[in-house]
Amino acid sequence: MAYALRFVCLLALCLAVSAKVYFEEKFDDTWQSRWVVSDWKKSEGAAGEWKHTAGKYHKDPEDKGIQTYPDARFFAISSKIEDFDNKDKDLILQFQVKHEQDLDCGGGYIKLLEGEVDQSHFGGDIPYSIMFGPDICGYSTKRVHAIITHEAKNMLIKKNVECETDTLSHVYTFILSPNNTYKILIDNVEKSGGDIFAEWDFLKPRQIPDKSVKKPEDWVEDEYMNDPEDNKPDGWDDIPAEIVDPEAKKPEDWNDEDDGEWEAPLIPNPDYKGEWKPKRIKNPAYKGKWKPPMIDNPEYVEKPEAYRLPILRYVGIEIWQVKAGTIFDNILVTDDAEYARKFAEDTWGAMKAEEKKMHDEAEKSKEAEDKEDDAGDDDADADDEDAEAEAAEDAADAEDEEEGKAEAADHDEL
Repeated sequence: MAYALRFVCLLALCLAVSAKVYFEEKFDDTWQSRWVVSDWKKSEGAAGEWKHTAGKYHKDPEDKGIQTYPDARFFAISSKIEDFDNKDKDLILQFQVKHEQDLDCGGGYIKLLEGEVDQSHFGGDIPYSIMFGPDICGYSTKRVHAIITHEAKNMLIKKNVECETDTLSHVYTFILSPNNTYKILIDNVEKSGGDIFAEWDFLKPRQIPDKSVKKPEDWVEDEYMNDPEDNKPDGWDDIPAEIVDPEAKKPEDWNDEDDGEWEAPLIPNPDYKGEWKPKRIKNPAYKGKWKPPMIDNPEYVEKPEAYRLPILRYVGIEIWQVKAGTIFDNILVTDDAEYARKFAEDTWGAMKAEEKKMHDEAEKSKEAEDKEDDAGDDDADADDEDAEAEAAEDAADAEDEEEGKAEAADHDEL
């Protein structure tokens, strides 16, 4: 028993030693020493800026992230990470994001980049290895982007993984594993996972159509045919589409000299059956839609290391937002999924209840203010109506007074 316990402890220690954190950012007061704000789009007057803030809703006002501002801007910022070769390792990218502004159109994703990057010019034209996070635009786009670059091609996950759309903080986690599987988690709950080959086009098809084989000339693809024994009935074409309306009468005031010769209007013929077409029957010669035979694709290559990326050296945020106000926080790059899970619980998990409480109280306060404003508007409308009624009454009294004076004057004359 003691030996087994020592073995378990030793195994846990080995796993702890082997796990590594390549980047961890909580955005304390020294964050600017690690991050470079890009000049991308600055010359066009379209570059956004970053605020260091906890936002409107939080547990601790000193627990800050970085927030996009102002509206309708491009935002680009990056930081160096420790070189990460994910061969034989899990790759975990995780971050916390809050669309405090109730995002209507824009991204909230993060990129991992390889190679050498001029961070002062980091932007949308810089190649990346991973792009991951929520993307929202109108009613049609509310999904998690998970893009992997392979052989210079940016491949978006095929599955539609829905993102969170409220104004609270959420944690997004992407895990890419050496067995060529993936997981997407939101708030430490798995939302999607499985074989990367099923969701991204890493591989060319195993088989392809044999273009050297042509369709036989006698191949019949028409499933139905005209019934050769079905003949057009006699007199079918003699039935007109329209006939003279038998109930129409010449108007009594019709003048043939002035109006021309009267003709009864035409109406649809109830006996008319349209153009005759023979009955359709199953074609006995039908062979189905012709397809060329499949052959092995000479370009197909197995990729046991499809998961492996170039050595990662930077993490970056590069987004466009119509309405700014998104806050990024607690960014993590590691090879330890358990460390990432605990990191999320210790950061987001420790503040989410207080953040929601503060958010809900603000919403209730706003609703109460809106009701007061509505009541004030109703009172103002009522006051206006009373004032109008009082003015009308005064006008009537004045009119009566003038009429009284006029009657008195007439009486004096008499």
